[in-house]
Amino acid sequence: MKIAIYVCGRLREDYLRAAEAEYRKRLRSYCKLDVVEFKSDRALLAAVPDRARLYALDECGELLTSAQFAHMLAGDEIAAVPVVFAIGGPDGHSDALRARARRVLAFGRLTVAHRLVRVLLVEQIYRGFRIIRGEPYHRD
Repeated sequence: MKIAIYVCGRLREDYLRAAEAEYRKRLRSYCKLDVVEFKSDRALLAAVPDRARLYALDECGELLTSAQFAHMLAGDEIAAVPVVFAIGGPDGHSDALRARARRVLAFGRLTVAHRLVRVLLVEQIYRGFRIIRGEPYHRD
């Protein structure tokens, strides 16, 4: 399965880069994951492949449990289509990107820095695959 995380902005903090790298390493046996950084939401939207399932991360989005998120990933895996998760910058996403998204998702109602959302998303993708495969996770 091909998954891409498209983000506005760069991840500068070493400790966040290390956390992201750890989960990306863990994901290697489950999917091909790319993280692509963009300077603007417009450039991000333009890069989304036509047939990709786009999910936008936004604090006002739909709240899912980890099991529901895993179920969503399982459906994408079965459909064999590219998946793109979009994380906006400090100003969020454009209306055009929201309109193109299959779903708008949130990790809670709290405002979370986009840099942290990036790490949370990679962790949840990993957790999702562990759930899909029936593998233990909470003790890793």
